[in-house]
Amino acid sequence: MELVVGRVVKSHGIRGEVVVEVRTDEPDERFAVGAVLRGHKPREQKLYNYTVEAAREHSGRLLLRLNGVTDRTGSDALRGVLFVVDSDDLAPSDDPDEFYDHELEGLRVRIVAGRPDGGTEIGTVREVLHTAAGELLSIRPADDASREILIPFVTEIVPTVSVADGVIEIDPPGGLLDPDFGEPPTKAKKRQETTRRRATEENE
Repeated sequence: MELVVGRVVKSHGIRGEVVVEVRTDEPDERFAVGAVLRGHKPREQKLYNYTVEAAREHSGRLLLRLNGVTDRTGSDALRGVLFVVDSDDLAPSDDPDEFYDHELEGLRVRIVAGRPDGGTEIGTVREVLHTAAGELLSIRPADDASREILIPFVTEIVPTVSVADGVIEIDPPGGLLDPDFGEPPTKAKKRQETTRRRATEENE
């Protein structure tokens, strides 16, 4: 599976630098000097290699200079390029509460055992949203694929995650699964590579 770790937003200056929108929790590793990035334009399949010659932060943005790109014309040509990695090349996490987003997407979600409604299938994880308030699981309900349920990814509500079994068990407080409970975030960040399950919401 192809995972996007960055996107070229635009050129910067006249010496070939590009502004990159980071979509990884490990930018220092992914975009380190000497790193070879694989990338392609949207809707194109052919991958090209880009070697990082320099990387710096400027006004909260990541600026890269890539080998062979020396002027504004060259950097303008890279606008929209997606830098990607193959999920098969990612090392497994040593943290039992940290998961790659793609590992969570598609898992079945059900109510934890021990409750009157224990075992009830809720739906499947559609995607992981990274917001200022923390990570949310976007769940597509089993009974209405057009609807969305947002579940905070904290141990109080999500006590069990089994990637091997393809199941997430949740212990939602009253009202969380109601269609009109809360409002979806207006500005979710772009998808990251990894998601950490927080011990409690107070630890933020």
